[in-house]
Amino acid sequence: MKNTRAARIGSDADAVVSISKARDNSREDSLGPTAEERMAAGRALRERVPRTSHAKWAPAADRPVPVTLLKESDRGRLAELLPIRYGRMRQSPFAFYRGAAALMAWDLAATPVTRIRVQACGDCHLLNFGGYGSPERRLVFDINDFDETLPAPWEWDVKRLAASVVLAGRQKGIRERRCSETARAVVASYRTHMRAYARMPYLQAWYSHIDVDIFIEKAKTARDQKYWKKVERAAKMQTAEYILPKITEMSRGKRRIIDHPPLVYHPRDIAIIDEHVRALFHRYRLTLPEERRVILDRYHIVDIARKVVGVGSVGTRCDVALLMAGKDDALVLQLKEALPSVLEAHAGKSRYPNHGERVVTGQRMLQAASDVFLGWTRGDDGRDYYFRQLRDMKMKFDLESMTKSEWLEYVQICGWTLARAHARTGDAARIGGYMGKNTTFDDAIGEFAVTYADQTERDHAELLKAIRAGQVRATETAAS
Repeated sequence: MKNTRAARIGSDADAVVSISKARDNSREDSLGPTAEERMAAGRALRERVPRTSHAKWAPAADRPVPVTLLKESDRGRLAELLPIRYGRMRQSPFAFYRGAAALMAWDLAATPVTRIRVQACGDCHLLNFGGYGSPERRLVFDINDFDETLPAPWEWDVKRLAASVVLAGRQKGIRERRCSETARAVVASYRTHMRAYARMPYLQAWYSHIDVDIFIEKAKTARDQKYWKKVERAAKMQTAEYILPKITEMSRGKRRIIDHPPLVYHPRDIAIIDEHVRALFHRYRLTLPEERRVILDRYHIVDIARKVVGVGSVGTRCDVALLMAGKDDALVLQLKEALPSVLEAHAGKSRYPNHGERVVTGQRMLQAASDVFLGWTRGDDGRDYYFRQLRDMKMKFDLESMTKSEWLEYVQICGWTLARAHARTGDAARIGGYMGKNTTFDDAIGEFAVTYADQTERDHAELLKAIRAGQVRATETAAS
């Protein structure tokens, strides 16, 4: 079944539409089809895949039992951390959704696609967007999780994002009609911005970025503007200089990461982990450009601790390394195990032999500006890892505390951000031409989002039942 699905969607080699490939396929004496011609080709796809066909979804007869599929994804993870994963997923249908990307990938594989591919996020939901510091020290807004990234149909990211809007809205207590309207709004934002990127020169689209100031500029009320300014100020404090006193302490004359078990801690076998991480660090260093190694070499590892992150990632091996170049000169790196993307079974294998490289390369493709310390490696244990800075000017968004106007603004900017990311690696004109000027596509995805949110609530109820029956162990912890 999986092989059939992958074949129907198309392989990496023949389906990824990128700028370089489009030019390679054009005649030597031609610059290839114009944006208008590619938009017309996108409109023609509606005959094979009507836009309204995206609205309907029903669970397949052979759909796997959700808890069974989740347990399958637990293989190779740290068993002692799995109760934290299920404790977080138990909290709400939206929390369950965040941890069930593999289940939705299975469901999406049977939905209609235009066979236009992009570098997909793979786990596109509202809490996988955020603000962070660019290398130029601007605060930018972008997608910020890439563990599942892979070339895949663009529709999959759009559908996952829209369904997350409905689930997050229900969790906020927003009326059902408003949840549906907001799901359509995120798609409308994606559609209108994708059509705008379709008419830009390729380099202009590639260089485009979204500064977090956009939230303040688009604020509807003085209260909203004040809220976004507060969030921005808090993000600018999230640098190594400011977080050092909060996450570390002096112990026996040495700087040490503070334990907050079970989320941050020094395991009993920390000496073995320390040796393992140091070996990984030296290999990772070689994946960085030489000019970045120059600055990295000024720092030295002084402590390492285990860290639990996210919802879907709980149980993967994740550590934090504290590096110091002087008394108050710190660099904090996070290294995380990279597993195969949940999309691989349905969209084809990654072309990268190392899943850490897959994650890092996908992030660089999709983000307007990426962490200068992004890199990857493989351990002696055969596991793949990637490195990045921890909490570098990280802008945290509390969906629960947002007003209705703040919520709508945030959702629409997420749709815009996804369009910008897809436009970097896909054919924006064909995608924009397919979606069109009217709301037909928005309405279809909005209907899908509500239907799939209903299914997620049923799946969440099944997890609760399995926990009560003792089939799954769950531990209450704070959500990440």
